[in-house]
Amino acid sequence: MDGHEFLDPVILSVKVSAIASVLVFGLAVLFARWMAKAKFWGKSLVETVLLLPLVLPPTVVGFVLLVALGRRSLIGEWYERLFAGPILFTWGVAVIAAVVIAFPLAYRTMRAGFEGVDRDLEDSARALGATEWQVFRYITMPLAAQALRAGYILGFARALGEFGATLMVAGNIPGRTQTIPTAIYVAVDGGSMRMAWTWVAVMIFMAFVMLLVANRQSKK
Repeated sequence: MDGHEFLDPVILSVKVSAIASVLVFGLAVLFARWMAKAKFWGKSLVETVLLLPLVLPPTVVGFVLLVALGRRSLIGEWYERLFAGPILFTWGVAVIAAVVIAFPLAYRTMRAGFEGVDRDLEDSARALGATEWQVFRYITMPLAAQALRAGYILGFARALGEFGATLMVAGNIPGRTQTIPTAIYVAVDGGSMRMAWTWVAVMIFMAFVMLLVANRQSKK
């Protein structure tokens, strides 16, 4: 096995997951805090939409992204004019697919953390003159930190293992869009079981470490 042939999917997977997990973290914090606090008509409907990628087959999510980001879509046309090339079949669109797939898992974990924060402590801080940002920064975030860390780790792990949607929108171009899951699929399909087992071992090790850390965070 050539060193580049082995490392390229690993490096790309880590890069895609790292970027996607940061985006997922920001979006999940925003929506989880809002949904934990807000009361409005249609809240259940909004939450259902936010959680939908969690239960949909990844290929369905990939198909929706394919249509939404294709060259005939408004987003696809805008991107192509701006960057002189299509967004599909690039590692950037793999990040988008990972964000969509990983978001619901991180969101649910973080929302549970925000809902567990004592509202009386937040109200006491407001009564003492703290702004909403100060309440969020110094009261809410520290008290929900455990859930936020666990949500980030789970989001990273889910992004790392994403396959179906990524294959639909980014394809499997060695050195450009080939992640570990797509590389495993191609290796098995081509009968390269030794290579497939090597990547499988890497994935299992990385997933095990991240879940172990997430479990320890949940027990602190």
